[in-house]
Amino acid sequence: MLRIENLVKVYKDVRALDRLNLEVKPGQVYGFLGPNGAGKSTTILSLLGLVFPQEGRIELLGEEVFQNGRFDEGKLVKAKARIGYMPEHATLWEFLTPMQTLDVIGEAFGIPKTERGKRAKELLQLVNLWEVRDKKVGKFSKGMRQRLLLAQALINDPDLLILDEPMTGLDPKGIAEFKEIIREQRKAGKTVFFSSHILAHVEEVCDTVGVIVKGKLRVEGNLDNIKREFLRKAGYTIVLETNKPVDFSGTEWNVTPLGEAKYRIVAPKDVREEVHDFVASQGVKILAMQVKEPSLEEIFLKMVE
Repeated sequence: MLRIENLVKVYKDVRALDRLNLEVKPGQVYGFLGPNGAGKSTTILSLLGLVFPQEGRIELLGEEVFQNGRFDEGKLVKAKARIGYMPEHATLWEFLTPMQTLDVIGEAFGIPKTERGKRAKELLQLVNLWEVRDKKVGKFSKGMRQRLLLAQALINDPDLLILDEPMTGLDPKGIAEFKEIIREQRKAGKTVFFSSHILAHVEEVCDTVGVIVKGKLRVEGNLDNIKREFLRKAGYTIVLETNKPVDFSGTEWNVTPLGEAKYRIVAPKDVREEVHDFVASQGVKILAMQVKEPSLEEIFLKMVE
């Protein structure tokens, strides 16, 4: 669906993309994470032919659109007809209404007029802008503009939806609705490439994530697998609760009391079995013991470091 191989983009003395490799498979909701300046926007703009890399290869929807420092314009146009793009920063036509905006964009995609009107109505209802369909966009709030940008990204019923920081400016209700729309796109068999710095949103809607740092993909994969690998490398955190205090002196574990009979144990591997035996040897009963999974934010910060 989307593949990048050894992509290089240099701005003067800044290497924005450093032989970036990335793949998004059909039907995935892929969360693209990274700190400011990591190369997220450069990656997205390169995919759309709006930034010209110096080296590498880009494939979109089965079309090799970039190779050896050149875009194949014909293949790029063909692929982009099946792509919906919601930019982080966009200038909307202030003097147009939402209906007129979608009509103009639909016409650019070659959608017949009667179909454009029907599609525009469906999308404005989907993003809760139907009641203000005849209001000038210049009077819209930030959140309303974000909703309209999503609608225009969906006007051509794209197979691949590219969203750059899509939930910025939305209220909690709008965020919940936005996430539901993304889930519905996945159910419909669409592929979503979703850039965001709001880690909780990514964790809730994405089945695969990639973390880019200084132009390189630092980690990529299924969220559960990434967490498991993080635990393996960074150590296991075990939260233990017992019916009475335990003496952990003499052990090699890093133990922090969390209460009179509650502890946090950090070890280089999963030592739950050893902990169980150690506690039982003191005649103490375990009330609860679990491995504390890292949040996506903890993994993200570790990757950035």
